[in-house]
Amino acid sequence: MKYILTLVLAILGGVLARLYMLRRDYRQYPSYPQGWAIHLFLGFIGGAIGAIIVPALLEGEYSAVSFLLLAASQFREVRNVERQTLTSMESTEMVKRGTAYIEGIARVFEARNYLAIWVALAVAVSSELFVDLRLWRVLVCVLVGVSLTVILVKLMQGEQISDIATVELSDLRFEGALVMVEETVMMNVGLPESRLVYEERALAAVIRPNGPNAKATLANLGQMQAIAHDVSSMIGVYMDVGEQEFIPMVRRNPSHGSLYVLMVPSERDEEAFLAAIRRVPVLEGAVRKPLTSIAGKMVD
Repeated sequence: MKYILTLVLAILGGVLARLYMLRRDYRQYPSYPQGWAIHLFLGFIGGAIGAIIVPALLEGEYSAVSFLLLAASQFREVRNVERQTLTSMESTEMVKRGTAYIEGIARVFEARNYLAIWVALAVAVSSELFVDLRLWRVLVCVLVGVSLTVILVKLMQGEQISDIATVELSDLRFEGALVMVEETVMMNVGLPESRLVYEERALAAVIRPNGPNAKATLANLGQMQAIAHDVSSMIGVYMDVGEQEFIPMVRRNPSHGSLYVLMVPSERDEEAFLAAIRRVPVLEGAVRKPLTSIAGKMVD
């Protein structure tokens, strides 16, 4: 009972931090309420691990600390579970996420459980440092928990396409059955009816990288697939199952590294189309920085 308040405050801090990091947005994952229940329970486990470490150290139970750290390492299985879940859901997607996007999402969910441990640990340390201050003890724990959660979430936020490139509307045209955006061939549309749909409803955009690092990042196939999937998820796509000619396309111009996005949205809104592209996250696994190498600097 000596550490009961510390344990309660720390576990609560870890669970609330995990709840704050839990989002359900246009990606529709995790689902509600089943997905939330799973992740909140994992947050409770992480909060409990972070909370118990401090009393265990104060009591000299170093073997218990080793066991807790071993238990924390099992959160690596969370990534495998999320990867398998998203992979099994991939066949139901009209526009696929791609393996790189799935791996990035799974990695994020694993990391958030570790963040819950860090928050719980910080709250537990604060509780024991201010154990003699009674009411101030709770206020200090709340302040530490909230501040650390906000800081960690901020640090976890990656870049978006708008951070590494400029996005502009572009015109599309037909040369025979070929759809062209600037000088890049996007696809072959054989049916006259489909070409008419493109002429009436399609939108095209060009993504121009801000530098060599951005150019290398945008060249990643997983990043290109993520752009197609996210834009389709945010503004909708005008297609049905089996209509391959209406699948959103992302092509790269090898001469200058720009990407061209072509799609037939469910509603033709140019501003929403551009905003959706700009908000696509830059995948962690797609980031390349050739300018950090000697050869990359020589080429630039």
